[in-house]
Amino acid sequence: MTAQRILCVTLNPALDLTGTLEQLSRGSVNLVDYASLHAAGKGVNVAKVLAELGANVSVSGFLGLDNASAFEELFKQLEVEDHFIRVPGATRTNVKLVEASQQVTDVNFPGMPIDAQALQALEAKLLSLVDTHPWVVMAGSLPPGVSPAQFGQLVSKLKQAGAKVLVDSSREALTEALQAGPYMVKPNQEELEQWCGQPLENIAAIQAQGERLAALGIAHVVISRGEQGVLWLHQGNWYQAQPPLMQVVSTVGAGDTFVAGFCWGLSQGHVEAEQLRFATALSALAVSQVGVGVPPQHKLQATLDNTTFSKLSKTEG
Repeated sequence: MTAQRILCVTLNPALDLTGTLEQLSRGSVNLVDYASLHAAGKGVNVAKVLAELGANVSVSGFLGLDNASAFEELFKQLEVEDHFIRVPGATRTNVKLVEASQQVTDVNFPGMPIDAQALQALEAKLLSLVDTHPWVVMAGSLPPGVSPAQFGQLVSKLKQAGAKVLVDSSREALTEALQAGPYMVKPNQEELEQWCGQPLENIAAIQAQGERLAALGIAHVVISRGEQGVLWLHQGNWYQAQPPLMQVVSTVGAGDTFVAGFCWGLSQGHVEAEQLRFATALSALAVSQVGVGVPPQHKLQATLDNTTFSKLSKTEG
């Protein structure tokens, strides 16, 4: 099947400065064993994985003029089309500290302020791309100057223009996007609990909230639960995938990798079991490596072979 073009949008990208160390000690000097700096952001990570899977990918969002080169080099390497809007200033740098215990401490900065003119330019750019990009992934946080309501309006306009919009965001941005009825959403359990305002202590409780999301007109409701696997609601049917237990190195980018794998399956027309098992296995492997990217085929196949798939009733848990 010919790969359909996919547009990955990152409104608030970042240069990720990742350091590994034995143990983080607050309030004192910490020595990092290994460090890396690379272009990232949730939508950028999704684009990277999709490109490595063989998708025809374009990227957009906002980039600071002062340090766009790292992103431009990545896009050239991946052979993806760059439709980012350049704005004055520097794209933020986020710090991720990974301890030997696999605990990750994120220090995320707010990003560049975006004015109304830049937001209008981005909206015009995205709407101009919908005809040739039937799939649009909107992933990540919002920069200063872009409100959750504006984010929701953007999702709504892209949907009205004919795009199948996949959203992976959180907090108020996620809440506003949900009201627009995107094609797919992927909250993790914590984000779903924040949205509904209560702890979800079993699968039945999670399903009840998932069905509330589907009632908003969302075709694919996917709820990730870390090592407990993934739940997926589509056309009234619940599915579950459970990956094998992995040796966790870093959870950075695991959710983005899942979104990429799931989007790939949708765009290729995979059957339910194939689609969910593939995305789940791909995401599980992501926690066993440093950095975002598709693992070697033999590792992916071995993990896929040990990822289970089942159809659930509405009364599971």
